[in-house]
Amino acid sequence: MLTDLHVHLRGDELENTAADHFTASNAERYLEIAQERGIGYLGVSEHVYRFHQALSVWQHPFWVENATDDLDEYCAFVRRETDLRLGIEADFVPGREDRVANLLDGRDWDYVIGSVHFLLDRAVDMRGEWDVWRSADPEKVWRRYFETLGEAARTGMFEVLAHPDLVKIWGRESPPPGGDLRRFYDLAMDGIADSDVAIEVSTAGLRKPVGEIYPAPAFLEMCLEAGRPVALSSDAHGPNDLGHRYDEAIELLGSMGVSELATFDRRERRMEPLG
Repeated sequence: MLTDLHVHLRGDELENTAADHFTASNAERYLEIAQERGIGYLGVSEHVYRFHQALSVWQHPFWVENATDDLDEYCAFVRRETDLRLGIEADFVPGREDRVANLLDGRDWDYVIGSVHFLLDRAVDMRGEWDVWRSADPEKVWRRYFETLGEAARTGMFEVLAHPDLVKIWGRESPPPGGDLRRFYDLAMDGIADSDVAIEVSTAGLRKPVGEIYPAPAFLEMCLEAGRPVALSSDAHGPNDLGHRYDEAIELLGSMGVSELATFDRRERRMEPLG
């Protein structure tokens, strides 16, 4: 089986509204392309900050600007009008774990994807006003990122840890620190090893300036040695992104002895043969 758990029915631009994209016909378009590309398990996982209920967690100006949708309407749409699995991509906001848990509890998720996009109030993967790279030392950014990633894993709130080395996204535009990067991966590994979280192998990085799969092979190897399962995704923001360059991801996984992928049903994990 091939999977794609990390999928968005619309792009990140504000003009991409729920009314335009949360439709049965749009969902069916995703399902048709997934079938064409051999993806047998397809789930949708919209960004939590797109929903006004998320403002109970964090009032960051970026979240305030984007919080236009209703979370319960999204859940009802996916469950009642589509054959997609129901997920959500929930940012880890340190110190607000109880608020995130309250937001997630009581809703019928198949899985929750945890991600780290912000360090304090600065964005790792967004240029402009909130860009963490404008004045920060790469050594400090990488250290804080992987410390935060380990904290996210340790909470137990997430079934999947998304794009685990997102901090490399800009490639040469914001180059990594010198030396062996495993010293940063180690900062996350205690939390990851102590958790039950699946590690996302994402081809989204191949569409970004870095031009690499998330995570780097050395980091993935450390996660596998810690016994963590793999969830394969493309982080699609449009139907044509589904299964993007999966041949490269499958080759990587095969070289590391990965023969199963994680799928989820009502937050229960099941491993399926990689095919």
